[in-house]
Amino acid sequence: MRFGFDIDDTLINLREHAFHLYNQKLNKNVELAVFKALKTMEIHEPFGLSAEEGGAMWRSLAEEIYYTSCPAFDGAVETLQQLVKDGHEVFYITARNAEHCERTKDWLIQNQFPVQEGHFFCGMKDREKIRIIEDLQLDYYFDDKPAVLETLLDVPTKVYAIDNSYNQELKIPRLASWFELKEIISE
Repeated sequence: MRFGFDIDDTLINLREHAFHLYNQKLNKNVELAVFKALKTMEIHEPFGLSAEEGGAMWRSLAEEIYYTSCPAFDGAVETLQQLVKDGHEVFYITARNAEHCERTKDWLIQNQFPVQEGHFFCGMKDREKIRIIEDLQLDYYFDDKPAVLETLLDVPTKVYAIDNSYNQELKIPRLASWFELKEIISE
């Protein structure tokens, strides 16, 4: 089978990692429970930042957010490694800006994600993911972002939302833990 995965907040806990960095850089102590209750993807509001200030903060910390110690979600690396070991194809499809593509791919490899040549797609707009997913004829695709997931409702690919506080309104199948994937594909 062919599996496609978004990266940020699908395979790696990027927003929470950034939330901790915001606390540190702004010398704040906003509780993690506040983060876990956010109904938006953006994390700036609990810190009293406007959207503009939050965007500037993210850009100023991009290096630390993307390339330091951002953890993978529990079981993500092992699950993808097992998929490849079992003969499945794993594709990464991320809308990270094009200037981050090569370093993102290298970061995935350094963090033990199984990345094969020709299986990494980066630098497209969210709405362009659908074309890649269709062209690859994926059997399964996993993402967290409502704007992306909503564009995939009519594709033959089995689409799953990675369970997050900001995508609860989506009425599609969800994955709360990477340890659930084995059960899903055996159905």
